[in-house]
Amino acid sequence: MLAPVAPRLDWSGLEARMRLRNDEIDDLMALLLEHADVSVGSKADRYHLAWLIACASLGDGHLWQDLGLPSREALTTLMRRWFPALVELNSGNMRWKKFLYRQLCMKEDILICKSPTCNDCSDYVTCYGQELN
Repeated sequence: MLAPVAPRLDWSGLEARMRLRNDEIDDLMALLLEHADVSVGSKADRYHLAWLIACASLGDGHLWQDLGLPSREALTTLMRRWFPALVELNSGNMRWKKFLYRQLCMKEDILICKSPTCNDCSDYVTCYGQELN
């Protein structure tokens, strides 16, 4: 079995957004920690990983790219290990960033919710194709 790949964020593009969107980071972290597997890693490890994912969610690319992971599958493997309840909720295999923000919207009873930074993404139609019709 291959060792898990550790996230490597490019902080240069995220630092300014992190200062402006700290509440969003807190909301994402709360969502992730609410669904964390408490038997995996230490509380500090779970908190740190949730923080990394929340910060990377502010990026312009796919979440796996903004985390510096090699593929979406690597992100799903990471999520399955640390946040298995979220993987179960994502039964439709929705893109992770979109899924996380959709969960936040559902928590607030907001029925129409866009992902935060996807408008200029070259894969916009891939993510939203069915919903555009």
